[in-house]
Amino acid sequence: MLKVPPAVMQKFDWLLVKSDILPGEYPAYRKWLRFYLDFCKKYQHGYADPASFSLFVEKLKSKNQDSFQLEQARAAVGLYYSGLGKNEPDNPTVPDAGQAVPEVEEEKGAYAAGRKKTGWDLSIETLANEIKVRHYSKKTLKSYTLWAEKLRYFVKDKEPEALDAEDVKAFLTFLAVKKKVSASSQNQAFNALLFYFRQVLKKEFGQIDGVVRAKRKPYIPVVLSRQEIDRVTVNLGYPYHLIVKLLYGCGLRLSECMKLRVHNFNFDQGILTIHDGKGKKDRALPLPQVIRDDLENQLYQVTRQHEADLKAGYAGVFMPDRLEVKYKNAPKELIWQWFFPAKELTFVADANEYRRYHLHETHVQKAIRRAVQKSRIPKRATAHTFRHSFASHLLAANYDIRTIQELLGHSDVKTTMIYTHTIKSKTIKESKSPLDL
Repeated sequence: MLKVPPAVMQKFDWLLVKSDILPGEYPAYRKWLRFYLDFCKKYQHGYADPASFSLFVEKLKSKNQDSFQLEQARAAVGLYYSGLGKNEPDNPTVPDAGQAVPEVEEEKGAYAAGRKKTGWDLSIETLANEIKVRHYSKKTLKSYTLWAEKLRYFVKDKEPEALDAEDVKAFLTFLAVKKKVSASSQNQAFNALLFYFRQVLKKEFGQIDGVVRAKRKPYIPVVLSRQEIDRVTVNLGYPYHLIVKLLYGCGLRLSECMKLRVHNFNFDQGILTIHDGKGKKDRALPLPQVIRDDLENQLYQVTRQHEADLKAGYAGVFMPDRLEVKYKNAPKELIWQWFFPAKELTFVADANEYRRYHLHETHVQKAIRRAVQKSRIPKRATAHTFRHSFASHLLAANYDIRTIQELLGHSDVKTTMIYTHTIKSKTIKESKSPLDL
């Protein structure tokens, strides 16, 4: 396997950070870049020639790679192309490790190495802009653009303006019959393409007969008992045991817990404030007093690490949206530091500086999986199970369901009602008048 020159990988990492790609996807994108450059070197194809990618795709297909992997490979190579300078030779060979590599430039657009943007490239770019202007989450951006790409491959690059209801009908039928996707995936595809048609193509689906939108079956969440939760936390090391206690003690989503910063904690009032939760909603939660000492110790550890980072000359933490432009010193301020910081700094090649990201979700998920297995709990427990347990235990303790709805951040009480199925029902069979109760 070709060893990618460090300068190329550093530039590619910067492009990843600047993109809307989720950090959890970075390793896969780096892998596809290595595979593509190795392919070009092995078969003497130009690494900046778009024709090389077509050959690369054919090679992947011969190895029975699925459509998702093909799309991810295409996105990775497209991102790599976007960083190539305009003055590159038409058909250079991939340099060996240590040799000079082309400088990566920002904002060159997709396929800056010579390939013109197609109608699909422009429409998907417009789709991304429409999602961003509405401040939808990165996960929504990722899923909607992915479904648009899947439709593109299904219709074999038929021009977007020529798409109609029959194309959508055939695609949704293909997903249900051939791919056997779940009801949630089918509905997500429908919603993504509906948004694509309305906001990008500026036309309606029209009547789609013959395709029934799948209905999700009522799902009863997995709930752990208090004893089982204690068994899991005992088998977790630092800082994962504290993360799980917050997930359960405050009913947090994993993403909300990972994005906590120092300023979210108000120890004087015993309040934890969640900013920009699901649906961009804020909510306030009571801090569990039993873990107050652990939380204050974690704050002390974060403060010490922050002071060490500043002495080492690091550039601060990654900031949301455009806050860094508005508050230039904020990344180095203590209140903006992650409450659960990553163990290592991230190098930003373009700025030639190091920044700190929060602990990644996958690390927590793996730690919980190992702890559950070690605890020998015969349940399919994940990080979200602790949120389910939070709601179920409060409901079992006779807390008002409206209160639980607010604590969970649900928009509709119907979503919270699912937890009525996770606790024992108490039925009084003897009939009485309410006057006699």
